[in-house]
Amino acid sequence: MSEQGPWLVVGLGNPGGQYEGNRHNIGFMVADLLAERVGGKFKTHKSRAQVVEGRLSGQRVVLAKPMSFMNLSGGPVVALRDFYKADVDRLIVIHDELDIDYATLRLKRGGGDNGHNGLKSITKSLGPDYLRVRAGIGRPPGRMDVADFVLRDFSSTERKELPWFVDRTADAVESLLQDGLERAQSAYNS
Repeated sequence: MSEQGPWLVVGLGNPGGQYEGNRHNIGFMVADLLAERVGGKFKTHKSRAQVVEGRLSGQRVVLAKPMSFMNLSGGPVVALRDFYKADVDRLIVIHDELDIDYATLRLKRGGGDNGHNGLKSITKSLGPDYLRVRAGIGRPPGRMDVADFVLRDFSSTERKELPWFVDRTADAVESLLQDGLERAQSAYNS
């Protein structure tokens, strides 16, 4: 029996220091914490992504941060899938989610993109049947434009809870790897 390919765990965000603390970059924040847990440092990969290879919760994983902008995430993810021969059912995408309250998680497989350009790009390239770790960032206040909201840093109030939220999101990814979707959902879908 041939060994299954690795898990591909992709945190979504935008490259560049000016985006580092943005709500849209929570996927990168979680990927960075998972890389610490693996004991690795991100290195540039020919797929237009930064990657760390290692083991997490007893599973072989490739952690990745696409270095394209958010709305072009599909290209690097396809290149990573092809390079590592990873199955789409072993792809976990960590992303910000507007329709969930801040610091709330939802795990699921498949579904629509809900207007999220990173998911739209990945789904267009690979179909919708990958696992998603949806990190709630809440809705923009008042009439603020959605694009302005997601490209804004977390508020000072939100930042107080952010380390806990990033840690919990990373735990949810590990639970998906170790326990499977249903058990992870019952533990983390608050």
